[in-house]
Amino acid sequence: MLYKISYENPHQHYISIECIIDSISSSTLNVQLPSWRPGRYELGNFAKNVRGFAAFDARGKALAFRKRTKDAWEIDCAGAKTVHVKYEYFAADLNAGSTYLDEQQLYMNPVNCCIYVPEKMEEEHLLELALPDSYEIATALAKKGRHSLSAPGFDRLADSPLIASPSLKHQMFVMDGVEFHLWFQGECRPEWGRIIADFFIFVNEQFMMMRTFPAETYHFLFQIMPWRFYHGVEHLDSTVCALGPSYKLMGDIYNDFLGVSSHELFHAWNIKAIRPADMHPYDFTKENYSRLGYVCEGVTTYYGDYLLFRSGVWSEDEYFPTFEERLQKHFDNPGRFNLSVADSSFDTWLDGYVPGAPGRKTSIYDEGCLLAFVTDMRIRRATKNEKSLDDVMRALYTEFAQKGKGYTEADYKGWVEHISNEDFTEFFERYVNAAADYTEILNDALSYIGCRLLKQVSPRPHERIFGFKVAEPGGITRITAVHPGSPAEKAGLAVGDDVLGVNGLPVKADLAEWLRYFGKQPIELVVASAGRVQNLQLSPGESTYFPLCKVEKLEQMSPAQVEAWQKWCGKRVISSF
Repeated sequence: MLYKISYENPHQHYISIECIIDSISSSTLNVQLPSWRPGRYELGNFAKNVRGFAAFDARGKALAFRKRTKDAWEIDCAGAKTVHVKYEYFAADLNAGSTYLDEQQLYMNPVNCCIYVPEKMEEEHLLELALPDSYEIATALAKKGRHSLSAPGFDRLADSPLIASPSLKHQMFVMDGVEFHLWFQGECRPEWGRIIADFFIFVNEQFMMMRTFPAETYHFLFQIMPWRFYHGVEHLDSTVCALGPSYKLMGDIYNDFLGVSSHELFHAWNIKAIRPADMHPYDFTKENYSRLGYVCEGVTTYYGDYLLFRSGVWSEDEYFPTFEERLQKHFDNPGRFNLSVADSSFDTWLDGYVPGAPGRKTSIYDEGCLLAFVTDMRIRRATKNEKSLDDVMRALYTEFAQKGKGYTEADYKGWVEHISNEDFTEFFERYVNAAADYTEILNDALSYIGCRLLKQVSPRPHERIFGFKVAEPGGITRITAVHPGSPAEKAGLAVGDDVLGVNGLPVKADLAEWLRYFGKQPIELVVASAGRVQNLQLSPGESTYFPLCKVEKLEQMSPAQVEAWQKWCGKRVISSF
């Protein structure tokens, strides 16, 4: 399979793709464009970006074709042994998993835009890119020439993004014989000494934990945006991370930069190598349902941050706020009483990456991370700190990934039990496979390392007194959450409503200030809801709502807690966070 990639007017965002398929022996040829991309477990419908699809024989004669599904075509070969498929792909969306073209770069995730022939997926796939001479290519694909690339099969092609640009910034380092390349595209001023030093430390920590690495080289591809952005997508031997704004890279968002990089690197083991049996191999034509998202993403979320802390790249003051964000999202989400994290894993294919219907689901990232932490603590307690979740992940890697097979829910539970020598049936039944509040198990897990969970009163009166949260984009005060049983719910407020005024005064992204001014008394809100404006009366209740979640280290730890803390994070005990 040969793909010829070109373009003429990059500002129009259309990439021209010609796919040459030879050695055809049948009267018809079926070609397929993927329906989704690994790393985002929902349908992508990439075919919506295809225009001008056409097929020809080697002499340029048009061949008849028909569309069989939304992203599959059947071509009448008419005796042709070689078929040329031509089409254009609209590439105007820039994120960590998209394909994008403008005057500064050609950025491709081949899984978005390259068709394949199901019977030829194991053949070599070649890319020839018609690029200006000044362009360099950042990718994990093998280079056959300056602007030619090769993949041993379609799976590897689909899993190998590339950035072609004249302005790429590049540095590399070597860890245990593995080359790590860091590529930056976009306006930024990376401080290479600081970045390489921090990366070397956390990469080494991951290597020490997992002991072997699945690839000989690894490429971090960073798309640096001029606006606020945060997104990462994992691949077998590379990752794309999109971050912004540019001017904060080495400042306010540097920890975000480290966090997403550590998270995506851990995915090289967990999901790219250690893969659920439901996704082994990938089927690009339809949903690949799995109930193990809480392992694929939740365990990775836990380790992505935790290993930055354990390695010393992050301090306690940098690690625990990220953990508290997971806690906050769990306790703010009434979906924890409705849908288990395993069922939510299955349902990522419905709406896993947007809030969706209020109170319907949990998060494979947030609840998955918290369950990974609890599982880690339970294994450590059961084994007197001799074993941990590290051992489970290593076992999944050696017993499944390195043997070329996927694991099941029973396999994961079985290895947790084998490593801990304890029965986890009740834990999985109550907290993994059933909707649940995690307060009890979190308190127990935090206590093991000499910490406790605090729920402090929210400083925002609309959260604390009336039980609703807001976001204020562009001066609009929009309701994002309503606490069950709160005065807000009883008054008729709903997610998506806009607050226009309070007690006869306009609200302009300053609701909290007005409510502090009025104090704890009944209020009248003017609300725009479903195309109509209404006045709603809210009276304070006896309860408070949406508490702030904090982790506090005990002032006096027992010797067992001190040992557990130090075994967990390698840090000596200090008085407080």
